[in-house]
Amino acid sequence: MRDFEFLEPATVGEASRMLADLGDNGRAYAGGTALMLGMRQRMLTPSHVVYLGKLEALRGIAFDPHQGLRIGALTLHAEVARSPIVQQHYPMLASMASRVANPQVRNQGTIGGNLCYADPATDPPGCLMALGAQIVLSGPGGERVLAIEDFLVDYYVTALTPGEIVTEVRLPAPAAGADGRYARFLRTAAEHRPLASVALSVRREGDFCVEARLAVGASTPIPARLHRAEALLTGKAVTAELAAEAAEIVAADINAVSDMRGSEDFRRHIVRTVARRTIAGLFGVAAD
Repeated sequence: MRDFEFLEPATVGEASRMLADLGDNGRAYAGGTALMLGMRQRMLTPSHVVYLGKLEALRGIAFDPHQGLRIGALTLHAEVARSPIVQQHYPMLASMASRVANPQVRNQGTIGGNLCYADPATDPPGCLMALGAQIVLSGPGGERVLAIEDFLVDYYVTALTPGEIVTEVRLPAPAAGADGRYARFLRTAAEHRPLASVALSVRREGDFCVEARLAVGASTPIPARLHRAEALLTGKAVTAELAAEAAEIVAADINAVSDMRGSEDFRRHIVRTVARRTIAGLFGVAAD
């Protein structure tokens, strides 16, 4: 790791100005789990690191029954997982957060830092996409709010502009009949990064699907909504046959990646299996 200057801004505005002035020579430090690894491997060599840990305005979890959930960008994955508010109103999110990476990362890594790193094989983005998340950014031009689909641009690329900082994640208030499930596939129990993930958020009346949001991650360059599968599920009683048909559409419609962890065909097969089991399991029908 090369030498660098460690800066500690006292406000979001000061941090934003520092990052804007430094450009490519500066990096924001939230939890540091990804940044420090990149710097140790000399994949990243910033001359300045801007530490955000003193910005208390970026911490905390709050819920309003009309406005929904607000999660500060510096909130730890472990804090999301154990929050009574999240467990009560967004159990799918709490379940996902409890499985992110490993205990060390969950107790050090932040939700905002995770989103900014934009690792395609991580858990939060797909789950948040299925829940309709918005990402709040603050920068030299002021504040702006993006749907997570617009924030995640490409493989390890986000819509952040120079000097911008993620300050908050917002989720809409859950509607009556809201339910959901997050599932992931790991090759072995020792793995921390899923090979495929499926997040399904629905409004339901018994086995009848009123509305669906389905996102696939890890096997795609960025998490993606599967609109054809959502449309198939919407307005129908979910059966094992319907779950299987929707899963076939999911596998056909994803932009599957091919790398050393698996070919496109293998990833489509895994996604198809996980999607079928997720849909069927949520509605209590047989998956196989």
